[in-house]
Amino acid sequence: MISRSLAVLLTVGLLSACTVGPDYHGAPAVAPKTLAAGRLPHADNTASREPGVAQWWQSLGDAQLNDLISQALQNSPDITTAQARLRQSRASLSGANADAMPKLSADAAMLKLRSPDTSALGGSGGGGRGPLTLYLAGFDASWEADLFGGTRRAIEAAQAEAESSQARLADAQVQLAAEVVQTYADLRDQQARLALVDASVDIEDQALDLTRQRRSRGVASQLQLEQVLTQADNTRAQRLPLQASIVESVDQLGLLCGLEPGELDARLDPARPLPSIPSQVPFADPAAILKARPDIRVAERALASSNAQIGEKKADWFPKLSLTGDLSFSAADPGHLARKDNGTWLLLPRLTWNILDFGRVAASVEGAEAGRDEALAQYKSVVLSALRDADVALARYGHQRENVVLLRSVESSAVRAADLTRQRYRAGTASTLDWLDAERTRYQAQESRISGDAALLKDFASLHKSLGLGWTL
Repeated sequence: MISRSLAVLLTVGLLSACTVGPDYHGAPAVAPKTLAAGRLPHADNTASREPGVAQWWQSLGDAQLNDLISQALQNSPDITTAQARLRQSRASLSGANADAMPKLSADAAMLKLRSPDTSALGGSGGGGRGPLTLYLAGFDASWEADLFGGTRRAIEAAQAEAESSQARLADAQVQLAAEVVQTYADLRDQQARLALVDASVDIEDQALDLTRQRRSRGVASQLQLEQVLTQADNTRAQRLPLQASIVESVDQLGLLCGLEPGELDARLDPARPLPSIPSQVPFADPAAILKARPDIRVAERALASSNAQIGEKKADWFPKLSLTGDLSFSAADPGHLARKDNGTWLLLPRLTWNILDFGRVAASVEGAEAGRDEALAQYKSVVLSALRDADVALARYGHQRENVVLLRSVESSAVRAADLTRQRYRAGTASTLDWLDAERTRYQAQESRISGDAALLKDFASLHKSLGLGWTL
């Protein structure tokens, strides 16, 4: 009897070692030429061979920006949502692991019974008996042997889903950090341009006063006065849109940080210059991008999960073996429950096999294989898009750096020309229109340079986002 039981257990163990379905051997190679080259086509000599750091924004040296990003990573609703989804997926993984284990339940009961009095009905049984007390206790156990690996494949799929959720959290951190930097760049750009408008208004008010004086002396015409007044009013009219944009940027930063509208007004109201950008940026190594970008990890884990689901569906083609056991005791005295004579046990092995299902399992397997093919195509698309994003970000950043150098040169020339024209105007050798035209050119050059610096900072953030930097778990 013992040898027969050992043989049954050995057979179950050997069958449980079988796992149907395709084994996952990792994601396929994508973009082999780019990986072999070891660099993206538009990486220039400004890129550093040093690996990028997770908290890349600290290289900008702006303490207020660092505080905003730290607050956003702690309080942002997007991060909280991703963290909740990660907990959900980990709970599902724990449930899948628990499904592979035996189930054991216990119960206890006390039964009181009194039989009815049948003597009044002419019965021969006499008066009722009782009350009769009976104590019951029992244990039930069940286990489904994972003969062909369906449960193991389900655990494998749940594990991949949990790792995918973890990568989604990292991706949310990458996106959030870059968005905070870009919104902060917009804010400082708007504040700097507002200060430039105010400075231009002051200069144009001076020109207006001088022109009025000259008009009163008959030196300037009414047309010249109207032209100066018109330009001053046009410049002053630019304040309102900039003030509205500043409010929008501050509130957007508050939203990213999980704050209510207006909570950041006092902190961000004083204008500050844009942070200085380091001279070098991380080197865009394609292999490092594939390892660092969380969205690629998400797609790869989704591929692994869909591959495991094929085996989970294929296991339905094969028999299922379940073992059910019951051990129960009953006695009139609770102190006698544990006696051997009061016990009853039951062991029920059960083998089921869905022999005829009219193609239901085949259809589910085919659907799982189609899901795997979709996940594979999605993975390839994500990898190619990631490499494209990094290459475009490198090119855009490099071109913007050159553009900023040109804009600063134009600004310097425009400022010098405006100063010289103002001196000539006061000396009477330049007209009011000459002065206004020079001031307009100076204003446009300074505005373009400020916007160029902000665009460069935003491209700097986009580059780090494309490289998958900015996440910590």
